[in-house]
Amino acid sequence: MARFRREVADWLAGNLTGEFADLRGLGGPGREHEAFEDRLAWERHMAASGWTCVGWPREHGGRGLTLDEQVAFHEEYAASGAPARVNHLGEQLLGPTLIAFGTPGQRARFLPKIVSVEELWCQGYSEPGAGSDLAAVSTSAVREGDQWVVTGQKIWTSLAQVADWCFVVARTEPGSKRHHGLSYLLVPLRQDGVTIRPIEQLTGTSEFNEVFFDRARTAADLVVGEPGDGWRIAMATLGFERGVSTLGQQIGFRRELDGIVAEAKRTGTFDDPVLRADLDRAQTGLRVLRAHALRTLGREPGPEVAVGKLLWAQWHRGLGELAMRARGARSLVAPGQLDEWQRLYLFSRADTIYGGSDEIERNIIAERVLGLPKEERR
Repeated sequence: MARFRREVADWLAGNLTGEFADLRGLGGPGREHEAFEDRLAWERHMAASGWTCVGWPREHGGRGLTLDEQVAFHEEYAASGAPARVNHLGEQLLGPTLIAFGTPGQRARFLPKIVSVEELWCQGYSEPGAGSDLAAVSTSAVREGDQWVVTGQKIWTSLAQVADWCFVVARTEPGSKRHHGLSYLLVPLRQDGVTIRPIEQLTGTSEFNEVFFDRARTAADLVVGEPGDGWRIAMATLGFERGVSTLGQQIGFRRELDGIVAEAKRTGTFDDPVLRADLDRAQTGLRVLRAHALRTLGREPGPEVAVGKLLWAQWHRGLGELAMRARGARSLVAPGQLDEWQRLYLFSRADTIYGGSDEIERNIIAERVLGLPKEERR
């Protein structure tokens, strides 16, 4: 494993140079606007050298790395300071979903262009009336001949403004309720029936979007799984979302925590024993995140993914609050633009909402792990 880590580290060190040298540390949540085209070029450069989709089976264009090797890759990538990936939704979510549930034709059509980073994807789950409650979606899709016709609205759609395709959960059985009658469709975004409107966030950036489907069309065979089986497929996708790449995410968390400690020492707030104790607790919490992630790697996605999301979202939101305390009174002033700690604080407020709100994650744990009665729905 040490040899493989050196291989990854050496490749990154040898390639984050020249035109890519200035990309270190750019991108990520709340900062997806940073050097997007250059980061896209970087990721295509990675693809040309065989460093995308590394955990996918070789027959689908990946490297077929073991779990240990995938952990090593993501950790070394994060440790190198390489820019945030632009193809996460395709590589980590849709690709594994198609490998598990897609038809041979769907795999042949879409997987190679995810590997080469030729097509980018976004996720069409949340709606204005169905945020974390995915079973309440009302976007509909009606079969007309050899096409599905999609009508409705999605919201908080990350990176829709740069995506070519969207995997959409839509209601395909009129009159159906909750998780019944849903289908998982692959819908092209570059068509007249799709309107994308960026949403300005607290950070002043706009990586979330509203997406309107006005009789947008997609081919009849671009439903993953059977029509009406969309709930099962969508839940599997969410399980893939919280996979091995979270180990790399935690390297980024470590870098942020170290930076906050340094900031506290610079401003003098480190002399506050209460702040020091809270920083120590954050160190312990980060170890808990890693232990949980390692413990659950390689399992079929289950309720434990809710535990992981709950742990890191709470921890990271608390980290944003620690950043403000470390900066002291300076944190209240933003002359011209936000600094990195103010941006961390503001964007991390959303951590406990997107990707499954804390309330939903706690319900999953209560009902599926602890066996408590289901929440009453009205």
